[in-house]
Amino acid sequence: MKTTQIAALNDLLRAGFFISSFGPRPVPGWVVCTSGISALPPETQICIWGVVSRFNSFTEDNDPHGEHDFGAFDVEGVGKVFWKIDYYADKSCSFGSEDPSDTSQCFRVLTIMLASEY
Repeated sequence: MKTTQIAALNDLLRAGFFISSFGPRPVPGWVVCTSGISALPPETQICIWGVVSRFNSFTEDNDPHGEHDFGAFDVEGVGKVFWKIDYYADKSCSFGSEDPSDTSQCFRVLTIMLASEY
C-alpha cells in the first residue's frame, strides 16, 4: 500500500512541477537541473521538462521498487537524460525521510540530469 502511495505522490510531483501555483503544492518538493541540463538551449530544456512530467515508461529495470522515482529517456542531439527523486525529512535536505508516503514527513527533490553527469 505504501508503495502505491509513494508512486502516486511522485507522479503528482512530476506532473505538477510544470504548472504555476499560488499556494502550497500538494507534494512538497523542489525540481533541480544539473549544469549540463542548464547549459542546453531553453527550448530543449522545456522539451525535457515536458517528457519528465509525462513520463510513464516504468519497467522492472528502471522501477524495481514500484515507486516511480527514476526514469531515463533519449533526447535527439543531447543523448540520454535521467531524472530521479530523492526523499528528505524537510527542506534542509539534511536527513532522509523515514516515510516517503507521508507528505508531512517527506520533502522530495526531483533532479534532472544528463546521463553523463550521473
